[in-house]
Amino acid sequence: MAISELPNSRTESDGSAVLRVLSYNVRSMRDDEDALARVIRACAPDLVFVQEAPRFFRWRKHAARLAAKSELVVLSGGATAAGPLLLCSLRATVERTEDVLLPLTPGLHRRGLATAVVRFAGARLGLVSCHLSLRKDERYAQAGMVLDRVAALGTPHVLVAGDLNERPGGPAFTRLTKELQDGWAVSPWGGEHTSTPADPHQRIDAILATPGIEFLGCGVPTDLDPGDLRAATDHLPVLAAVRVPAS
Repeated sequence: MAISELPNSRTESDGSAVLRVLSYNVRSMRDDEDALARVIRACAPDLVFVQEAPRFFRWRKHAARLAAKSELVVLSGGATAAGPLLLCSLRATVERTEDVLLPLTPGLHRRGLATAVVRFAGARLGLVSCHLSLRKDERYAQAGMVLDRVAALGTPHVLVAGDLNERPGGPAFTRLTKELQDGWAVSPWGGEHTSTPADPHQRIDAILATPGIEFLGCGVPTDLDPGDLRAATDHLPVLAAVRVPAS
């Protein structure tokens, strides 16, 4: 479905905020960086929850370049969160940020969370970008750590988004959705499957939210340039429009 069918960003008369939120695994920006930025710009997001941001040599410059090409700014994360990154538009007023490293399992990739608390008009909300483990038991434990972080943010509303490395119905996915809304499940829009761009056959990326946030639509945009989607990275983006009540 067309991106234009989702509500545009706006502030409501009661101070609530309508936001466009994007979740995207960018595979360390190893692919076509210009195509990646075109996809992000086309979605016109207020917030981007990035996974697999560059983590090594000059990673801050890479993140800043992606933000600039996408007409956004870096909010938090990157190598200091082991890959998750947050970008935002200038609509956001930033209250605080924190990068969190999760416990390391020997022999496995280090995982972390990029978190922030921001305000849009009268709406105050927490943000968590995550990328869960490929191993089932570690992934389940990390889902619990994400929920702990949601509670610790101390905000009335929280958005969680990322590459969960698991399909709906799996133990970690289910652990998260017992407490959080799954955007695609409550307000499906566009396409469902996020992996892979050449052969979309599974949904392993999601945008989740605490009760009280209203999903106005959530899914994979279907009117983006297919060539850009295949060239940008090995995942498809998840885009949502949400309404966050005034605090």
